[in-house]
Amino acid sequence: MSTEPSALPASPARADARSTGFGTTLLDTLMPGEGADGRSRRPGSVFDVCHAGVVLRTLLAAEAAVGLGVLFVSGSFDAWLQRLASASAVAVPAVLLWLSAACLLKRPLGVLVPGLRWGVAIAMGALAALLPALLVQQLGLDLLGEHPVLGPVAAGAAGAAAVYGWLQLRARALLPADTTARLAELQSRIRPHFLFNTLNTALALVRVDPARAEGVLEDLAELFRVALTDIGESVSLAEEVELARRYLAIEQVRFGSRLNIVWELDDAAGEARVPPLLLQPLVENAVRHGVEPSAEGGTVRIRTRVKLGRAQVVIANTVPAEPSQPGSGMALKNVRERLHLMHDMAAQFEARRVEGAFRVQLVVPL
Repeated sequence: MSTEPSALPASPARADARSTGFGTTLLDTLMPGEGADGRSRRPGSVFDVCHAGVVLRTLLAAEAAVGLGVLFVSGSFDAWLQRLASASAVAVPAVLLWLSAACLLKRPLGVLVPGLRWGVAIAMGALAALLPALLVQQLGLDLLGEHPVLGPVAAGAAGAAAVYGWLQLRARALLPADTTARLAELQSRIRPHFLFNTLNTALALVRVDPARAEGVLEDLAELFRVALTDIGESVSLAEEVELARRYLAIEQVRFGSRLNIVWELDDAAGEARVPPLLLQPLVENAVRHGVEPSAEGGTVRIRTRVKLGRAQVVIANTVPAEPSQPGSGMALKNVRERLHLMHDMAAQFEARRVEGAFRVQLVVPL
């Protein structure tokens, strides 16, 4: 755990100097291919089922299908319960096996041609159902009817085809939503007032402190570089913290002693994956609504830590006596939607006012 002083250093020296060229255009970044860093920007695999929400929905759908299926061959409620338990002894392990294999092999499976992906998905379903069916058969109990192996294998193949079809529809539905969220996020990030204020600050420093002016422009260029060209599938939380540092370094020059910044960082939390440009809008909101309206200024606190195997991020700012003009809430809504788009039910987002401060908390899996 590292805790840093309230004011960021004004020196422009950067140990890890990066290129500040803009490279490709915004339209280029929304197309498949290579990003500004030379890495391939491939779409996510349709086999990306490593989310609690996907697992839960698939299990519930499988159990519903099994329950309806055995209903047609059961003469009484007791018989239906017995058949449901017998079929579930194969269906539930089969579903979990298929999802586990798809999660572990999502990258190699994702590069296959569409027809071959269908074949592999169906074959995996048949094999996932075969293994628990053989195990149940070894128990010597007549639980699976006249076809204790053929029936489960056929059902597993059909179920896998249905799940894979649903995953394809889900991936197609998320693609435009993801692109729209990115565009909305960009529109909310590059605010003209921030650009003009930063340039005016740099101009004022050019003659009195050229080195500090250069540092401000470096930070501004990096913010624009990431916003316009470095839109990837995900980034590490450590990268997001570094970008937030650059933004707050610019604001520190503008507000001086009015802006008090407190960092409480856990290096282990930096390994978590998050959508790009997730923290910058939150710290921008904290400065805009918590520091700028107050003549005395205010404090912005950023804390990261690992708790119960997950990364927790808290961004809090003091609330001035005279609140600023309420915003549209677009930034908070955008962050929440992109967070759940990436991590589904595994992510948590909370924003509320408590004890004279506005507090935003994010929780993501490690």
